[in-house]
Amino acid sequence: MVTVSNRLIFNHLEEPRVRRVFDMLEGDLEVQTYLKMSNEMVVKRMNYNDHGPVHARIAAGSSLEILDLFTAAVEPTTVANGICDLEGSKIVTMVGSYLHDIGNSVHRVNHIMHSCYLAAPILERIYSAVYQDSELVLKLKCETLHAIYAHEDPVQALSIEAGAAKVADGTDMAEGRARIPYRGGKIDMHSLSATAIKRVDIERGREKPVSVKIYMDNPAGVFQIEEVIGKKLETSGVADLVELVAIENGREIKTVG
Repeated sequence: MVTVSNRLIFNHLEEPRVRRVFDMLEGDLEVQTYLKMSNEMVVKRMNYNDHGPVHARIAAGSSLEILDLFTAAVEPTTVANGICDLEGSKIVTMVGSYLHDIGNSVHRVNHIMHSCYLAAPILERIYSAVYQDSELVLKLKCETLHAIYAHEDPVQALSIEAGAAKVADGTDMAEGRARIPYRGGKIDMHSLSATAIKRVDIERGREKPVSVKIYMDNPAGVFQIEEVIGKKLETSGVADLVELVAIENGREIKTVG
């Protein structure tokens, strides 16, 4: 069992290329500026919740944790389709999660499209630095862009990697970090449900490979589960691999999936 946090990513950096790519993302001026500007637009100007560097790390770490649990039951799509090896699959998942929200630096509206065109040259630059095979670089770029584009609720994810990234995005909801945008200071179901959630754990499931446990002190938190991660799960392509469990004050009150 692991708790979703800013530090979770560091549990999954054993492979040399995965570590190198993560370090490049963390130290890249363009990437970090886009993430900071995402919060400039979304947090400061729209008064919504975080979509910047901290969310990027949390989503990346959670996606790798989920992918690791998936691989005990299924083969990642990129591996099964002969695109890359497992290390490459992890890179696609991690980078797709890390960069999925950079389009908010342009505008919240159509941000998945903005994220894709901003990420495209970054992906070629970073992947070319760690892989010598130009064709592989382009394939990994396509798979990563798919993971970025498919993180939005209505878009169907078509790979295990994209599914892991999509579910991971929704797990960043503890202590007011809800993925439903809500306005600070406004009392409504969005804000009440956001502040109700205290912790999110990812662990091996009882009947499915992944169990996402959401701990709350108020049943209003169920709204976040159903409206955020529940909707993401519906179009993730991995719904048969994930169960969502709501726990209120130590008592299991709802299971989805």
